[in-house]
Amino acid sequence: MAGRFRLTLAQMNPVVGDLAGNCAKARAAWEAGKAAGADMVALPEMFVTGYQTQDLVMKEAFTRDAMAHVDALMADCADGPALGIGGPLFQGGKLYNAYHILKEGRLVRQVLKHELPNETVFDEVRLYEPGPLSGPYDMGLLRIGTPICEDAWHEDVPEALEESGAQILLVPNGSPYYRGKFDTRLNVMVARVIETGLPLVYLNMVGGQDDQVFDGGSFILNPGGELALRLPVFDETVAHVNFEETDEGWRAQPGEIAPLPDEWEQDYRVMVEATRDYFHKTGFKKAVLGLSGGVDSAIVATIAADALGPENVRGVMMPSEYTSQASLDDAAAVASALGIKLDTVPISGPRAAMTEALAPMFEGLEADVTEENIQSRLRGVILMALSNKFGEMLLTTGNKSEVAVGYATIYGDMAGGYNPVKDLYKTRLFEACRWRNANHRDWMAGPAGEVIPVSVIDKPPTAELREDQKDSDSLPEYADLDVILTALIDDEKSVPEVVAMGFDHEVVKKVERLIYLAEYKRFQSAPGARLTKKAFWLDRRYPIVNRWRDPG
Repeated sequence: MAGRFRLTLAQMNPVVGDLAGNCAKARAAWEAGKAAGADMVALPEMFVTGYQTQDLVMKEAFTRDAMAHVDALMADCADGPALGIGGPLFQGGKLYNAYHILKEGRLVRQVLKHELPNETVFDEVRLYEPGPLSGPYDMGLLRIGTPICEDAWHEDVPEALEESGAQILLVPNGSPYYRGKFDTRLNVMVARVIETGLPLVYLNMVGGQDDQVFDGGSFILNPGGELALRLPVFDETVAHVNFEETDEGWRAQPGEIAPLPDEWEQDYRVMVEATRDYFHKTGFKKAVLGLSGGVDSAIVATIAADALGPENVRGVMMPSEYTSQASLDDAAAVASALGIKLDTVPISGPRAAMTEALAPMFEGLEADVTEENIQSRLRGVILMALSNKFGEMLLTTGNKSEVAVGYATIYGDMAGGYNPVKDLYKTRLFEACRWRNANHRDWMAGPAGEVIPVSVIDKPPTAELREDQKDSDSLPEYADLDVILTALIDDEKSVPEVVAMGFDHEVVKKVERLIYLAEYKRFQSAPGARLTKKAFWLDRRYPIVNRWRDPG
């Protein structure tokens, strides 16, 4: 009689440090698997602690607490299916990233991660010891090999498991999003399936953690690379899949293939999920932001409304004598379309008081960017006062183009607790606005329809800190600037290479200079949603003090 094995996949959203809460989710998934007649229930990598823990996992008290919670799960989940769950292991004076296999109140195996990622947002080499190559574990009906996340990106680990008798591969992951990541994952896992000839289960977590969003999209491949199942991206999901033994080996029975949204929808969803989870996981419920009538604050207000609900978002217009009537009208239109609260706090009085207070020290000096920045910093003071008084987290609104070249005032419009658009270049931000106007999904708490007026998207960007000011007075047009920034930052191209793309040498050198000069601002900037492999923070770690410039 052919064998049959039922596996429950729990694509869940943990919270870093919430050991009890994460284990409660694991128990609920185990109960669901038990009710469905599963032989095993699997959760993602490091699920007990949440991921990524960064240096928190090096605190011995934390790791021992996490291990104690795994022991409690082992006892609680004795009467039913086996449970696979990721969590740390401190053993023999060494710390490991482990996957714990629990069955009938006993420990079947602790698989230790062998290949430790040490690039982009990962620095596991400094946290963990590499575990030895291990063989499969016996689940009664079949033998399962578990390469943990990075292990499956290196052919030697899955091949060693296949050679030692594994019949399927279960890959628990904590794999964060960047644009195009799903296709990259799928291509690598297809290669592992072709090399080993085994079915492969890729189980990813979901949810936001600081700047990163884990996008789920768990899937199963049968030998040959055929997609047997794909879970939805970003959503918590518990799914059951049957494996059946055939003359050619074990095969997953076909399941639902959830649709994969395009990159515009995925990017926007990441910004919403990152914001939502950052608020919920830090205990905030409401947001406040400066609503200027410009496109950046409009999209951030929209993201906040979609993440938290319009009733939990406060926009604040803070006009000066340089604020146009069009900006006042546009800010009001955005607030009305979204259904968020809009307050107005003029800064003319505070600015006059600051000018008077500084007049003796500034006597005889021409007005310059100093006076412009005072306006921005006054707005920051007002917004932080509202944040303090009402317990609303301040969202900052600088896009990646501005963050890259320092076109923002430190302690002014850079003030805030989170920045949803920090990794979104200005030209893509315009397109994100158009996409949101044309699309609405059930995961959006904000209203459908045109929530960002075309007048906001189409008008020339301006900080309105002096008469007739436009961003293009100080910067190249964004269509050119973003290409140069992408080349210098995302692609790490040299100045001569960027010039060869058709740009003026002097312009490229100016942009390069601005990028390096703004490093100290970025070091103090709010965290924000990661959309690319070159987001500002862990993906790009440059020194603040740096005199080198490309000699080209």
